Amino acid sequence: MIRTADRLHTVEEYYFSKKLREVRGLIAEGRPIINMGIGSPDLAPSEAVIASFTESISDMGAHQYQSYQGLPQLRQAIADFYKSKFGVSMQSETEVLPLMGSKEGIMHISMAFLNEGDEVLIPNPGYPTYMSVTKLVGGVPKLYNLTAENEWFPDLEYLESTDLSQVKLMWVSYPHMPTGATASAEKLQLLVDFAKRNQILLVNDNPYSFVLSKNPISMLSAKGSKEVALELNSLSKTFNMAGWRVGMVLGSSEHINAILKVKSNMDSGMFYGIQKGAIAALRSGKEWFEQLDKVYESRRNLMFELVDKLNCTYDPKAVGMFVWAQLPKGSDPAEDFIDAVLYDKNIFIAPGTIFGSNGEGYIRFSLCVKEEKIREAIERF
Repeated sequence: MIRTADRLHTVEEYYFSKKLREVRGLIAEGRPIINMGIGSPDLAPSEAVIASFTESISDMGAHQYQSYQGLPQLRQAIADFYKSKFGVSMQSETEVLPLMGSKEGIMHISMAFLNEGDEVLIPNPGYPTYMSVTKLVGGVPKLYNLTAENEWFPDLEYLESTDLSQVKLMWVSYPHMPTGATASAEKLQLLVDFAKRNQILLVNDNPYSFVLSKNPISMLSAKGSKEVALELNSLSKTFNMAGWRVGMVLGSSEHINAILKVKSNMDSGMFYGIQKGAIAALRSGKEWFEQLDKVYESRRNLMFELVDKLNCTYDPKAVGMFVWAQLPKGSDPAEDFIDAVLYDKNIFIAPGTIFGSNGEGYIRFSLCVKEEKIREAIERF
């Protein structure tokens, strides 16, 4: 029998990969499952994006290998987007790198900067991929606590009282996933200053700035951020292009070049038509963002009704495409609670524990559900 690599023993199959198999099985049995677990936008990209993609198919060279760095026009569109939306100036030639989804950027960054045994600061709760990728490349996860009492922001004073000598990289995500908490410009500056003092590469994963967020902020707007920080972003949520797999990483030319060394050995460039569609998306006017927020705000108001039915509490000021809700005191553990709802009410909700131990006592609802389905879920209670 051929043995798998030892690194596979450090990780498990992604929770949603396993759980959605179970959900699909229930659907196959004829059960009317409403999936509120995963943040996969159910809305379509704009007509301009679709048209740009369609028209590009006949362009000369559209079906050839593309540049590892992406089309110059795409890099410029990303730089223009960051300038207009965040007030951040980036050099399109050297400080911007398109990705096939920001998730692959987590792997590329980890491979570019981590040696075996390097420690990585990972938020608890946080996106599970930070943990799994760190283990896959031989890094050592070092969880840091996020709590509602501290507005889901790290206790930097406490962290600096610990041994950080082996820490090479720190993952943060503001607006935060899964809680929807935001960080002010002052707090982002605190993070950058912390990273500088401790010689840590700081990476902000920032795909939720334009969903129900009135004040989008980039980590790269902080003073001195390019010295120690990278930012990941994505078109998946903002432009309903999750299946297109378009992301980006921005930072200093030195950091981007290091990531490019990895990326250029991992793929052969993004399909031309997808890049052209991405350019059209990044050039969207304010009407696009207003229309998107209108849809999600209406859905969120309905979702609050559902959460109220479950006697859960939540922060109405949180942003992003989820509602992070605290279970009532005395409830079953989160995973038992959501399984009971799944099998009793045919509604799938994500348990907070998949994002870390500090997610115990919480559940997460996705807003990627049509209003009629949310109303149906409310009626089931």
